Amino acid sequence: MAIHYPNGKKYEKQPQPNHSQQKKISFSNRGMTFEEDINDSNAYYLAQKIAVIHKKPTPLQIVKVDYPTRSAAVIKEAYFRQPSTTDYNGVYEGKHIDFEAKETKNKTSFPLKNFHDHQINHMKQVIDQKGICFVLLRFTTTDEVFLLDATHLILFYKQQQTSRKSIPKKEIEKLGHIVTVGYHPRVDYLKVVHDVYF
Repeated sequence: MAIHYPNGKKYEKQPQPNHSQQKKISFSNRGMTFEEDINDSNAYYLAQKIAVIHKKPTPLQIVKVDYPTRSAAVIKEAYFRQPSTTDYNGVYEGKHIDFEAKETKNKTSFPLKNFHDHQINHMKQVIDQKGICFVLLRFTTTDEVFLLDATHLILFYKQQQTSRKSIPKKEIEKLGHIVTVGYHPRVDYLKVVHDVYF
């Protein structure tokens, strides 16, 4: 099956590391992606009855389907639709939680090109409705995760028209909050949410 991004570029599945490559992966992240770490944390929160937070599925536009038999359909070609909101949402302590998670290999700043107009607009709408809205920013080289309130992100995003196209890490350290990366949960962002918003 061929899957394409909204810009038409074909989606290529990343090759999985072989056994010898896996040995090089540090134990600190055990080869997990940031998304997997957050999903694992959300599963922990759900199992412990702390919160109900889920990743929203990426919508697909199916354009070609084959029907080899009457009871079976095989998708041959599809495109990722541009999502109109953030990656995650749910409920914690009776409050709506809405957030986006991004990572960068940059050591000194976080590129704003990782965010899109529709996400920023959605964050504004959540804030207007008194929801809790933020971004989780991961610096992969140092394995640091910060929680940055969406109001700060929105301001930096607006300023990029006349200013720099990234958020300096020093600003993230000053305005944001470090999130503990551990075992259970992997990314304990709700501890920070509780401390900051409650």
